Amino acid sequence: MRRNNGNAATRWSLRLIVCHCRSLTKKPPDVTKSRKLKTEHLLRVDDHDFTMRPAFGGPAIPVGVDVQVESLDSISEVDMDFTMTLYLRHYWKDERLSFTSTTNKSMTFDGRLVKKIWVPDVFFVHSKRSFIHDTTTENIMLRVFPDGHVLYSLRVTVTAACNMDFSRFPLDSQTCSLELESYAYTDEDLMLYWKSGDESLSTDDKISLSQFLIQKFHTTSRLAFYSSTGWYNRLYINFTLRRHIFFFLLQTYFPATLMVMLSWVSFWIDRRAVPARVSLGITTVLTMSTIITGVNASMPRVSYIKAVDIYLWVSFVFVFLSVLEYAAVNYLTTVQERRDRKLRERVREQSLPCTCGMSHTRTMMLDGTYSEADTNSLAGYTEAPMVPEDEPEKQEHMVVHLSMSSDSTATKKKGLRALRIMQNTHAIDKYSRMIFPGSYIIFNLIYWCVYC
Repeated sequence: MRRNNGNAATRWSLRLIVCHCRSLTKKPPDVTKSRKLKTEHLLRVDDHDFTMRPAFGGPAIPVGVDVQVESLDSISEVDMDFTMTLYLRHYWKDERLSFTSTTNKSMTFDGRLVKKIWVPDVFFVHSKRSFIHDTTTENIMLRVFPDGHVLYSLRVTVTAACNMDFSRFPLDSQTCSLELESYAYTDEDLMLYWKSGDESLSTDDKISLSQFLIQKFHTTSRLAFYSSTGWYNRLYINFTLRRHIFFFLLQTYFPATLMVMLSWVSFWIDRRAVPARVSLGITTVLTMSTIITGVNASMPRVSYIKAVDIYLWVSFVFVFLSVLEYAAVNYLTTVQERRDRKLRERVREQSLPCTCGMSHTRTMMLDGTYSEADTNSLAGYTEAPMVPEDEPEKQEHMVVHLSMSSDSTATKKKGLRALRIMQNTHAIDKYSRMIFPGSYIIFNLIYWCVYC
């Protein structure tokens, strides 16, 4: 009997030793797996229908929005749009996601949980292209608090339309707006609002554009009405851009001004130098045409006149008028030379040689190319004093009045000889040297006073 009791005690001791050894060699529980199960139980994702908004059938759910603008990537005048990268954050409360927590800490998830719960269906009105960044994973963050408050943040790049007014281009300022709105829920189901008023919009101080100066960002909100669906809350991100003028001064205004000034050089070139003046005029006209074409190539085809169009086309008119001025000068010169030629022929026909001893007066007209031999041929004639020309338009020739008389009648009657020499400059050229620069200066003063 005692032996049996001893054996039983021994077996009991061995069992205790084995159980103790097993407890020492047993693996600890997988904390990650237990945490995963605990999270699923806390959020109770499978216990609710998240296809319906929170508090379905009740009052509209308020959804706060704030935006942080990361960059303003580009402004396109041709397409009349802009591209912006921003962080878009939504704030709302969904009691279906509430959970108990002793530490009152939130839980943060990536984009995989977003597909299982309800999130606001905010979209960008008038957007052309938009995408959520996905490097290295989708840039989506979901943060759930124990009381059911949710923060939903994503990083988006959006290209949206901007109605621009180019009537003052390139001395213009443009105001563009990015508009946010719920796609499916009217104001009776979802109330979209700026979470902190004007402070809901924050920007990076390093944001800059090559052609624009960003003056200010501000937020507004209003209701948008659709005849088929109703009223919707719409949020606006407004920003004002002022264009830098220095680039256009170097590329457009200065070259156009220089071309106009270059066209004035022809007024100081001899009007008989036809190749020089014609080639200079054609060169300036073609250059102005190239400048106008280059500016319009980078602009949309609007149906109104821009400020730069006024300057370039007025400059083109000045250049074109300088070409017409020489055409007028050349034409008048040709007409005058033809008239003088006819006058010389008429005088020669009326002049008869003196064979009867009587005095006779003969007029000889010479152009500016007379030679010394021509003047020596006037020997034997008495020279009359030079008489100044009082006509308003000077002629490019000299008139020589010769008095033919015989030696016998030289003492009785003095011959009349007059020598008139006009300057080799046409009156139109002389007036153009003052009228063209003066008119262009007045135009520039008016232009820059109006548009600056």
